[in-house]
Amino acid sequence: MPSRPDNPGYELPLLLFGGFRTLIDELHARLREQGHPDARPVHGFAMQAIGVDGATASEVGRRLGVSKQAAGKTIDGLERLGYVARTADEHDARRKLVVLTDDGIDVLRRSAEIFDELRASWVRTLGAERLRAMETDLRTVVGAHAYRLDAQAWFGA
Repeated sequence: MPSRPDNPGYELPLLLFGGFRTLIDELHARLREQGHPDARPVHGFAMQAIGVDGATASEVGRRLGVSKQAAGKTIDGLERLGYVARTADEHDARRKLVVLTDDGIDVLRRSAEIFDELRASWVRTLGAERLRAMETDLRTVVGAHAYRLDAQAWFGA
């Protein structure tokens, strides 16, 4: 759809979401091809919330903006897929820590590589200068909220 000076305001969020969806859908198609057919967008957010140092279910819930119970269900699913494991916290035996397995780390590593490839594709389509300007402009508009993990909660899932 060509740009017009009178584009209606509702198009902006739809175009931004469309760009996001295009990237995420392509990411998951490639992850399927690379041996991770069960990885879903919610899993990526959850594994980011768990992080390299691990986290408790309560911490994951806070980071995702969902209840501890909802986080627990997501963690259960990740555990069934082999992306995370539960272990005792070596600093506090009362806490159960969720940690990424080698497969979980592999999904995140592959995702980072694929996102770099997808960005390169956008550079080929739009040009490096235009894409860099768009990214800079989005950072300006979005500010400190650029890297939130609570999309699932925000969408009401």
